[in-house]
Amino acid sequence: MNSSTDRLRRLRLLLTALFTALNAVGLIVFAWLILGADAEHGEQRLDSELRRVTSTVSRLLDYDGTLTTARVSTDELNSLCPQFAVMPGGLEQFDGHLSKRSCVPVAEGTYRTLAEEASAAGRWIAGYTRATDGRLLRFGAEPFRVSTGQFGVSVVAVSDAEPELDRHNDMILYVIGGCVLLLAAVGGAGWFLAGRAIRPATAALEQQEVLLAETAHDLRTPVAALRALAETAMRNPAESPELLPRTVRLAARMGGIIDDLLVRARLAAGVEVISLQPVWLDQLVTTVVDETPTEGARVTVTTAPTRVNADPALVQRAVSNLLNNALRYGRQPGAEAIVHITVAGGRVTVADHGPGIDPSVAENNFDRFASTGGSSGLGLSIVRWVAQSHGGVLRVYNAEEGGAIFELALPPADS
Repeated sequence: MNSSTDRLRRLRLLLTALFTALNAVGLIVFAWLILGADAEHGEQRLDSELRRVTSTVSRLLDYDGTLTTARVSTDELNSLCPQFAVMPGGLEQFDGHLSKRSCVPVAEGTYRTLAEEASAAGRWIAGYTRATDGRLLRFGAEPFRVSTGQFGVSVVAVSDAEPELDRHNDMILYVIGGCVLLLAAVGGAGWFLAGRAIRPATAALEQQEVLLAETAHDLRTPVAALRALAETAMRNPAESPELLPRTVRLAARMGGIIDDLLVRARLAAGVEVISLQPVWLDQLVTTVVDETPTEGARVTVTTAPTRVNADPALVQRAVSNLLNNALRYGRQPGAEAIVHITVAGGRVTVADHGPGIDPSVAENNFDRFASTGGSSGLGLSIVRWVAQSHGGVLRVYNAEEGGAIFELALPPADS
């Protein structure tokens, strides 16, 4: 069975392929139009030169019952390229006239065939033909009207089309190369945009996986301990009065973990609505400390009046998580927990006398904490979420004399 991550990955590939394909169709149509226009423009350049020759030669022809090409022979066009020929078009019979300069090898029969086609059409015609060496030629043929009113003679001009064909082929390569580069860029852009489009889903999936992993990790120990207490109580009913308080505490701890999970899930999904209001942070922290069972630990609180813009319920949970974390892990083996809490300037600082925080773990953006005394897990992750949702920050560092210090900083309320 494919995982959700695999399905998201395939969705990203599909979106990228669809985006690239749609742009490829557009590029192909655009390239086809460009190349078609370029080919047509090239033919027009050749035909313009050929028509200039045929129209000029036609004006130099004289016909008084017999075709005379004397003026054509003396004109400079007779020795320039494109070359031309004056050939009978069916009605008139004469030897014809070939221009003096041969720019490309053309058989006389080719001239005659083209002249007959132009005279039969009664208009200018143009097209492609082949030289005797196989070279591609562009021709233009213009019929000449004799005194009888019929087209019995045609002027045929030919030009080497290979240079224009080579230029057009180069254009094709340039366009294809440009399209390939553009498609590569479009594919990269499509991959980036698809990633941006599915990023919320990917982030939600990652958050879900993290939540499940953290919850399973934090619940594993209390669940195992709760089972062990229940089995002990079943085997030794006489010890039930002693085991019952421990069972209640473990159940309460599991309930707190589940509550933290629900809060974080609601924050991540955007369901939890943060209601900002001015809050006296020193009074809130004092209330949390008074309502938290310390189980013999020494907790001291130093406060100064400080007001912040915050959601009281969320900040109360964050402070409670910091305190519970310090009570649970902020002690040396065999010693009682000692916790110092300071509130001033929109900051709540919780310092303990435990083994401290592993620096390599503390750098991991507070996603997961692991002290040398155990896991701080989901509770501190909730504190980070609460801090960020209020525009604040959670910092952690080790005290020089030992122990961990957590600092929750929140934006102060407007005066």
